This record gives sequence, C-alpha cells and structure tokens, in this order.
Amino acid sequence: MSVVPGRRRARTLLAAAAAAALAFLAGMALDLPLLRLLTKAVPVACLAAVVAGANRSPTSRLVASGLSLSALGDFLLEARPSLFLYGLLAFLAAHLAYVAAFLTVSRRLLLLRALPFASWGAGAFWLLGGGLGDLRFPVAVYMAAIVTMMWRASGAGALALVGAVLFGASDSLIAFDRFKAPLTWAPVPIIVLYWAGQLLIALFAVARADREPRPA
Repeated sequence: MSVVPGRRRARTLLAAAAAAALAFLAGMALDLPLLRLLTKAVPVACLAAVVAGANRSPTSRLVASGLSLSALGDFLLEARPSLFLYGLLAFLAAHLAYVAAFLTVSRRLLLLRALPFASWGAGAFWLLGGGLGDLRFPVAVYMAAIVTMMWRASGAGALALVGAVLFGASDSLIAFDRFKAPLTWAPVPIIVLYWAGQLLIALFAVARADREPRPA
C-alpha cells in the first residue's frame, strides 16, 4: 500500500519539473530574467526529491545530493554573473557526489574506458586555450571532475553513462560559449542536454534503489 503514494508523489514532482522547465524556456524566449531565476533550479530540485524518496540507500543519497547541489548551482549561475565561480563549485561538488554514487556500483578500474573521456577533457581544455584567463585552474579542476564522472558512469550502466555524457556535452557547450566564442544557437541545446542528463542519472538512481535493500 505504501508504494502507491510514493509513485503518486513522484509523478507530481515530475509534472512540476516539466512545468518549471517549460516556464524557464518561455523565460528564455521572452527574455524574462525573473521568470528564469524563479524556475531554473526547480526541475533538478524536483528530481532530487524523487530520488530522495525512492530509497535511503547509499546510491540514492549520493545521487540526491548531487542533484541538490546541481540545483544550487543552477540558481547561482542564473542569479548573477559574479556568482559564476560559486556555481562552478556547486557543480564540482555535484560531480564528486555522482562519482561516489557510481563507485557504489563498481570499483573496477576500467582504465581503457577512461581514455575517450580523458581525450575529451584534454582536447576541450586545449581548444579553450587562453580564453580561460584567471579561471584556468578552476576550470581545469572542474573538467577533471566531469571527465572522472563520465568515466565512472561507464561502469554503472547505460542510464548512468548516457546521462553523464549528456551532462558533459552540456558543460562543454557552456565552456566554448563562455570562454571561446559566443554560440548564439547554444542556450536551448545546453539546457535540454543538461536536463536530459540529470533525468537519466536520476532514473539510474531510482532503478538502482529497486535492487538495493532499504536501510532498517
């Protein structure tokens, strides 16, 4: 009997996430900064609540933490440009939480699987070049974290891997738009790739929760 209310709650949260996502896209299209600020963090915050309600297992707790930190990063990045570094730190912490979550599934080294992701990160960093300025070191640390996150996701299953790669693609577009050259077409793909990646990571956690025992 307790499963039904949980599913109803999850559906309600997902509906709220979808409504907030549409409102944010409308805010982008109509150039309404306040609407964007009020809705930017809501979709991922709702996903965090869905995962937190699925199971209190280590994997679920870590993914819920990563989603919550991502929602904080969303708010900081949307609030004002001067908070960019703080938003970067919030997302850095989110990636580390995801790495820890994926390690609960597999701790195998999988070194060969690390190669394409390391190449991705090194190539992107090289292409960005001098455009990074004073943020060269923080961005390098952040890129190392997301490369590691994608690598460890490769050992956690298809949902985790595809979600991590979509997240990485979104972040790569952000980096090129901000530090290389403005990409006028990029804002919508950036946010859609990001939401899709976070959704798949959340689904990974929920699917994993069904196979993990609930703590007593």
